[in-house]
This record gives sequence, C-alpha cells and structure tokens, in this order.
Amino acid sequence: MNNPVWEYAPAPESRAIANLKANYQLFLDGAFVDGEGEPLKTVNPATEEVLAEVSTAAPADVDKAVKAARRAYDKVWGRMPGAERAKYLFRIARIMQERGRELAVLESLDNGKPIKESRDVDIPTAAAHFFHHAGWADKLGYAGYGPDPKPLGVAGQVIPWNFPLLMLAWKIAPALACGNTVVLKPAETTPLTALVFAEICQQAGLPAGVVNILPGAGDVGSELVNHGGIDKVAFTGSTDVGKLIQKSLAGTGKKLTLELGGKAANVVFDDAPLDQAVEGIVNGIFFNQGHVCCAGSRLLVQESIAEELMAKLRARVSTLRLGDPLDKNTDIGAINSKPQLDRIRELVASGDADGAERWTSPCPVPDKGFYFAPTVFSGVQQAMRIAREEIFGPVLSVLTFRTPAEAVAKANNTPYGLSAGIWTEKGSRILWMAEQLRAGVVWANTFNRFDPTAPFGGFGESGFGREGGRAGLEAYLDV
Repeated sequence: MNNPVWEYAPAPESRAIANLKANYQLFLDGAFVDGEGEPLKTVNPATEEVLAEVSTAAPADVDKAVKAARRAYDKVWGRMPGAERAKYLFRIARIMQERGRELAVLESLDNGKPIKESRDVDIPTAAAHFFHHAGWADKLGYAGYGPDPKPLGVAGQVIPWNFPLLMLAWKIAPALACGNTVVLKPAETTPLTALVFAEICQQAGLPAGVVNILPGAGDVGSELVNHGGIDKVAFTGSTDVGKLIQKSLAGTGKKLTLELGGKAANVVFDDAPLDQAVEGIVNGIFFNQGHVCCAGSRLLVQESIAEELMAKLRARVSTLRLGDPLDKNTDIGAINSKPQLDRIRELVASGDADGAERWTSPCPVPDKGFYFAPTVFSGVQQAMRIAREEIFGPVLSVLTFRTPAEAVAKANNTPYGLSAGIWTEKGSRILWMAEQLRAGVVWANTFNRFDPTAPFGGFGESGFGREGGRAGLEAYLDV
C-alpha cells in the first residue's frame, strides 16, 4: 500500500491589507510632496504587474531635504535631550508593530519575498532595532565613547532592495538615537515600505525634517552622498558602487560606513550534526531567495561526509515550495527584478560552461513573474566564477576539503569578508576557526541569526564599519 502524498492547500494572505495606493510622493520636511524627478513605476516581481507610480527626487529636492534636515538638527533634534528622543523612537517601534501585518504584505508585494519571512523576520526585527536604539538614546555617555559624545549632524543614507524596511531601520534608528537627522534614499525597485514608514513618522509626531525619504534611481543616491550639507554617509549595496562612493568622498571629511557584498563560506566538518547542518545550509543560501549579502553561498564540506550530506541536502531542497510570495506556505518567492534574474542566469550558465555539476530542484516554476528554482552546484573549483562572484540568488556552490587548514584556506580565498558559518561538535574547533576566518560575523552551528544588540559588518570588499549594538553607535557619533 502506497503512503498518501499530502499537499499544502493554498493559504494566501490578503493583498488588501497592504492598503496599496496608486501614487506615492516624496517625504520632505515632514510632508508628502511631488518630486521634480521623472516618476517611476514599482513592479510586483511575482506577477510583473505595476503596483504604483512613485514620485522621485531631482537635485533640487535633494537640496531641500538636506536643508530641512539641517534646520531640524540645529533647532530641534540635535539639542533635544536623549530621553525625549527615545520617546519618539519607542513610539515609532510600537506603531511599526501595530501596522506590522500591513507592512509585511506591502513588503512581499514590492520585493517578492515570502510573506512568512517579511511577517516573521523583516518587520519584527525592524521594530526591534528601534526599540533597542531607543534604549540607547539617553545612555550614550555610557557607550564607551566618552562622557558626552555628540552627534555628527545630517546623515545621508542609501539602502538596497533585499531588505527594504529592515535596512531602513538599521540606518535610521541609530542615527536618530544619537541625535542626527536623516535623508534616506530607498532602492529604486522597493520604495513603498519606506514611504509608509514616513507615514509612521507623522503618526509618531516626529518633528518635521528629522527624517526625509527621497525615492529615485542611482543618480539621486549620488546627488545625496555628494551633497555638501551631508556630514555622514551610510551605504548598503554592491561593492562596485561602494568603491565609487569611497572614491568620491575621499578628502571631504565626511564620515562613511559601507556594508557591501559577500561570498560567505559555510564550513561543515565530519562531526557536525548533519540534519541540523542541512537546515542551516538551506537557511543560509535560500532564505530571501539568496538575496542576502551574508548568504552562505559557498558550502565547504569535509570530503568524508560529502556524499551523505549532498544526498540529504538535495532531498531537503526538493521539499522547498516556490511560488506566490503572499501564500503562507511559500518558502521561496520571486527574484526582485528582471535584471537581477538575468544576472543569476548568466552566472549559472558560467558554472555549466566551467564544468561544475548542476542540480536544480524539480519544483514547478510559475510561467509569469521573475522566478529561479533553487540550484546546487557540486564539483566546484575555486577559480570558477560561481565560487568567486556574488550571485545574489538561490544558487549554492559546493567545494570539499580534507583538513581544517584546507578549510580555512579555501574559506578565506575571497576578496570579501562579511560572514562565515562553522558546523562541528567541537567547541575548541569553533573558536580556532572563528579566529582564523577573515569575516566580520562568524556563526557556529547556525546561520543568518541577527539581533539589534549585536554588531554586523565586514572588511575587505565587504566594506567597513559596524551596524547594530553598542559598536554601531560609533558611526553616528563625533568620536
């Protein structure tokens, strides 16, 4: 007798909860206004439908926003006691929680990520960053940066499309807690939750000019970071753009933090709990469709267990459900944009051409929308593009090693240095590996764990500076 095959019934979240509007405006000096730039249309990557038309900033709008932020800093926010600033941050955090379901649905519509990730990870963690930094606002004198550290002034911030609201929280919460004002440019393809956050700032009664949101393409970001009225620049995005920003700001005296690309190694030793490791590998590379700068995109497996681990991994990946991001059963949603999908396809084709062995999940792929099935390459060599370049998609490259020293050498054979993972039962090996690995964050027997109390950042071509925790405050203080 054959066992029955149980399939998940569709469990769609209501799209209506997003309160989607046909048009969105800039948020400048406490009010929503039309920008002077060419409007953009933001697209649902799961269906390729236009969600809304969004007003964008021109150079004149950037100038107005920076001046508004300067006035707010000089007259209100910069001189406000930390305990009073904290009240606003607490209020914002609570409203984010209250509007969490709305924000989660809107994020999944605009970004393509599964609703269970935006609902259970992105929005709660974004609110947690505001709660955490609200607690710091009146305690900066005890953060280790002197008895009375001062804010920098006006921060220009540019964020990516992979975690739109969460990256906003990583940038805005510490800036406000330290007494700075902000002009933020969301990603061109995912501006909607940032503009709803602007509504939340209004709800919280945040003084005009403290937060300004300017949607637009890369030209708006360039105008912002190079504006003479900016004291601090924070950028999360590609390494190539990060290099351009660093070059343009050299000698200006502006403080800069960069959180850039990654090609993280996830190292599995022969004594690791394999089933637990498989879950960590899947979470490390297929979470958020692989659109994660610290994704565990290079799997290093000890040779003696490689065959067994790969069999378990393929079986587990075969169970991942790809499809409608608003379905609560969906594990892998849509790739954020057509250009990103094209890049993933190009790099996967290079893996085929270089002789790596490709295995692709047999899951059905929707006919419409930007989707890419989970893919695992084995037989990967270190010189291959798929082992060296950031794919930023649901593609895993698997290499093997024999000794811990070889594992370290292969893990560090990258210009990036953002994160790494270690899977072993030996505590001494974890500590030894963590010391040897050139990575800003090292996870042990887990992966992709984030907490607002812990600093995050890398070095090398993964950038510099830290976000989160006590260490992350330094980037927004004159120390």
